[in-house]
Amino acid sequence: MGAQPTGAKTEASPAPAPWPRNAWYVAATPDEVADKPLGRKICGHRMVFFRPESGGVVALEDFCPHRGAPLSLGFLRGDTLVCGYHGLAVGCRGKADNMPGQRVQNFPAVRQFPVIERYGFIWVWPGDPEQASPEKLHHLEWADSDEWAYGGGRYHIQCDYRLMVDNLMDLTHETYVHASSIGQKEIDEAPVKTRVEGQEVITSRMMDGIKAPPFWRMALKGAGLPEDATVDRWQICRFNLPSHVMIEVGVALEGKGGYEADRSQKASSIVVDFITPETETSHHYFWGMARQFAVEDAALTDTIREGQGKIFGEDLDMLERQQQNLLDYPERQLLKLNIDAGGARSRLVINRAIAEEQGAAVPAE
Repeated sequence: MGAQPTGAKTEASPAPAPWPRNAWYVAATPDEVADKPLGRKICGHRMVFFRPESGGVVALEDFCPHRGAPLSLGFLRGDTLVCGYHGLAVGCRGKADNMPGQRVQNFPAVRQFPVIERYGFIWVWPGDPEQASPEKLHHLEWADSDEWAYGGGRYHIQCDYRLMVDNLMDLTHETYVHASSIGQKEIDEAPVKTRVEGQEVITSRMMDGIKAPPFWRMALKGAGLPEDATVDRWQICRFNLPSHVMIEVGVALEGKGGYEADRSQKASSIVVDFITPETETSHHYFWGMARQFAVEDAALTDTIREGQGKIFGEDLDMLERQQQNLLDYPERQLLKLNIDAGGARSRLVINRAIAEEQGAAVPAE
């Protein structure tokens, strides 16, 4: 082949997706994949999740090899998923199994994605299946112990998943976005500390000798503690790949040890945030709260879930409008303050993971 003419254009390689591929992402909750298939887009891939008669959960590309219809619009028949367009039945490994009056066994298989059902969630691996391993799934102590209670939900949010990571790693916004529930002026006044331990980014804030905001007054009452007491409050945000944020939050009666206080003297919990990219401007947000007080109180679990749902609904509106602004003003440079360190460090960890997958130079600090 001759030399490329001077000035000729070369076709550029497409930019890598803005998320790590070789990782476990929450795809659904078990109740979403019961007696019918579920279609969901994860990390740019259209997938269908279903439970064959033989058990377990299967994830395939949501594409019928016959005419390209979504398999998620079909139905289950034994261990096959039957396309709702022309009746082509596909097996658990993505191979065409049968179709009325037709020979389809030589059809190319649709892609199968590794799946794990654990900790009350269905997890999917969108990257190289050879690298998928159950051992790479983070251990979730709160989901594996009777000493914790959990309740949560899911939102579909029209914004870049990294904007949600930014939101959760800087809780300063609570004073303004959540003024009627968890926000208070002391959040603004308390210093923020950010550190990195391995690939975990940790942002913390301690507030001593304050009055609890409405949500935490409710939690104190649920824990059998005086809701009007003066308390010490904490927020410890922990980011881990690919896009999970666990936030240790709570209040303890003043002077009883704060974060280290005995369980009888505090209402503490973990705000659970699994952020699963859908496209570059949308994601699935699986949220919840795991707590270690009044764990047998199902009514309290429902009350907290309802309260949390309203709080995150306020975030949803802000984030979607933020995303629209960023699309409308792509030339604008965003400013960074010390409160943004947690989100900035988390993005650096994400970028490093993507670069390593691509065999590219790893971004420096």
